[in-house]
Amino acid sequence: MKILIICSKAFYKDIMPIKTKLEEMGHIVELPNSYYESDVEKKSWDLGEEEHAKFKERMMKMSRDRIGNMDAVLTLNFDKNGMKNYIGGATFLEVYEAFMQNKKIYLYNDIPEGLLYDEISGFSPIVIHGDLELIK
Repeated sequence: MKILIICSKAFYKDIMPIKTKLEEMGHIVELPNSYYESDVEKKSWDLGEEEHAKFKERMMKMSRDRIGNMDAVLTLNFDKNGMKNYIGGATFLEVYEAFMQNKKIYLYNDIPEGLLYDEISGFSPIVIHGDLELIK
């Protein structure tokens, strides 16, 4: 299966062991858009609000295209700044895009409580509770 890992930049440090395990299981794994250039967003802010908005637009369009070439997305949703199972705005939009393109949606941990709980529930994600063997 071709899987795109999506998550907050705060979780980039957690990606490699997960990617390695999925590849050992025979999956083809793609990393988040800015994984190899994690400072690109900061640089866009340094150029001003307009450049940052253009950067975000590019990332969302790139996500749409990349998700279209995948079988599934794996959302890494760990705790962040006191929020359990955090899913940020950009990641939420990627989950939505996967839903709209009828892709499998895996969540590493439970759906986060809060404002977007109902919407994420409506995407019918498969919650794997950290068990990568459940990705099929």
